Amino acid sequence: MKTLACFLWLAAIGAAQDRYAVDWQKLEPEILDRFTTLLKIDTSNPPGNETKAANAVRAVLEHEGIQVKLFALDPARANLVARIAGNGSKKPILLMGHTDVVGVQREKWTVDPFAAIRKNGIIYARGSSDDKSHVVAGMMILLLLQRLHVKLDRDVIFLAEAGEEGTTSFGIDFMIKQHWPEIESEYALAEGGAIVADNGKVHHVLISATEKAPRRIRLVAHGPAGHGSRPIMENAVVHLAQAVARAGTWQTPMRLNATTRAYFERLAAISPPAEAARFRGILDPARAPEIDRYFRQHDPGHYSILRTSVVPTILKAGFRNNVIPSEAEANLDVRALPDEDMVKFLAELRRVIDDPAVEVIPPVGDERPLAAPSRIDTEMFRALETVGRRMFDAPTLPGMMTGATDNAQLRAKGVQAYGVGPTVTPEEGPLGGAHSDDEHISVRSLMTMIEYLWNTVLEVSKSD
Repeated sequence: MKTLACFLWLAAIGAAQDRYAVDWQKLEPEILDRFTTLLKIDTSNPPGNETKAANAVRAVLEHEGIQVKLFALDPARANLVARIAGNGSKKPILLMGHTDVVGVQREKWTVDPFAAIRKNGIIYARGSSDDKSHVVAGMMILLLLQRLHVKLDRDVIFLAEAGEEGTTSFGIDFMIKQHWPEIESEYALAEGGAIVADNGKVHHVLISATEKAPRRIRLVAHGPAGHGSRPIMENAVVHLAQAVARAGTWQTPMRLNATTRAYFERLAAISPPAEAARFRGILDPARAPEIDRYFRQHDPGHYSILRTSVVPTILKAGFRNNVIPSEAEANLDVRALPDEDMVKFLAELRRVIDDPAVEVIPPVGDERPLAAPSRIDTEMFRALETVGRRMFDAPTLPGMMTGATDNAQLRAKGVQAYGVGPTVTPEEGPLGGAHSDDEHISVRSLMTMIEYLWNTVLEVSKSD
């Protein structure tokens, strides 16, 4: 009976694939045209101007009969919501991409960052990997659902959001606080993962199930002003320098969670012997300190996902060479584990710095929330695994991002949210060149991600 049930299940999958087959090669020119149109719209944040991109997406969707709504806290910074309705037997799925991009230093680029230059199968543009690839993916998936008349058990919602790059009050925060029914969903797929390929073959699919939360902490040292010719013990710059050194070299406690534990277990199973031993060793309390020291020296990515990290990034002090300033300031980029107790963490940071002349000032204002990781025993995660095996014959690993996305706000609302991404190499890492000069994405990588997302949406949404 089990064999028969398995056969019928596989037959049903095959029938659905045939019924909703997509000729990706034929569709590629349209996808690239839609993609490059978005990339040529300068939505650098600040100021954003995301309404320009939202209107471009709106025109495409409405032309094919898909209803679109715009929601804006600021008229220039609109969020777009579109929906393909299902029969309601399951709760909706949300596809999300942000239309804003980080700014550029044009003199650092070898091409115009908003010209969407294509060379040798690579598209160079700001937003190509972060995150207009997800915007065009969501748009194309809705178009395909509409064109193929896919019968759905759940609504498929697409959110092209504003403000992800540091001004979430205009985007996800605004949508959750004022328009939650428009995007309320059981599952969400957004940025944050990667299809990791090595030597031309997919090694594994990395799906982010959680992420660290950014907390910008300021250190402010105080002391008397004075003449630069007379050294004083209370020099604020010296106190700040010592505080930064202590904070920056502080080895915060190592701590695994369910996501990182599963990640290392699965990564060990597909790694060469020496690496596998290291990944298994981090799970062994007796060996973990030794492996942790290795990661600190040689593998900062893995070192970071094991702890709340502290990295000094900005220093400010003085205005003249011959004046001892009365104040000196540093910024610490703290990335907190999802279960971090920030009150206790700040108390420990003050203990480590151990200097009454230095204030430790926590962040003020909106911050991405700390939220429980998305589960890896859900229908959605199983679908991501199934599609990864079917398309690439590769395993799926749950991961924790060291960066931050708007999935954090969705998880805080109880949505099981997962980060998916384009194909990257081990050298590029899971961020795939996001925020870099000459940001780029390969045509093949883009097409593979869209196909992967399409197949996953069908897997969890189509009616049998």
